[in-house]
Amino acid sequence: MARRRFVKSLGKILLGSFILAFGFYNFYYLKNITEGGVLGLLLLLKNLFGIDPSIANIIIDGALLLIGYKFFGKKFFIYSLIASVSFSLLYKCFEYIGPIIPEINNMLVSTILAGISVGIGVGLIVNAGGAAGGDDALALVIAKTTSLNIGIVYILGDVVVLILSLSYLSVFDMFYSLIAVSISGKVIDLIYYYDGNHNLPQIIENVEP
Repeated sequence: MARRRFVKSLGKILLGSFILAFGFYNFYYLKNITEGGVLGLLLLLKNLFGIDPSIANIIIDGALLLIGYKFFGKKFFIYSLIASVSFSLLYKCFEYIGPIIPEINNMLVSTILAGISVGIGVGLIVNAGGAAGGDDALALVIAKTTSLNIGIVYILGDVVVLILSLSYLSVFDMFYSLIAVSISGKVIDLIYYYDGNHNLPQIIENVEP
């Protein structure tokens, strides 16, 4: 039974990482749409300094997950690490292959697809009991060590990254980025609560003071 649950969770994580990497490259990076958190930070580093997201993701996520390891436990850490590494490898593959979908000239349509793809990818990973990025670990640590609500921590992190992203994005691009962030958040919620596997609330309960 435990082995079957692990295989099911692993399948969700790998599928989620595939969809996340696909959407992140084909809709976010190619269309100049950004995200909050670590995903937005990866795009910021890519556009300002030319740092490869597949490499930066492993370094940033690895550091943040190590910081939060004692709060989450071994299982969550392993699942999150698998998600981080598989996303980096898959993103590198999509980057090597190049655009594989027809050109979409409607920016609103691209924005909606960006939000949906990232929402599905992250939602599957979270539903499986892991984290799609180290910002999940960091948010929980901050919520544990301060009086801030976990939701407020996520919002503050997203706002900081989006503001920094104005260094390479226009206000026009930022408008669509905010739409994409809103859509991805809603999709994550829908997928997370789909089959009743409320893994993150259990983790949050474990780290409450």
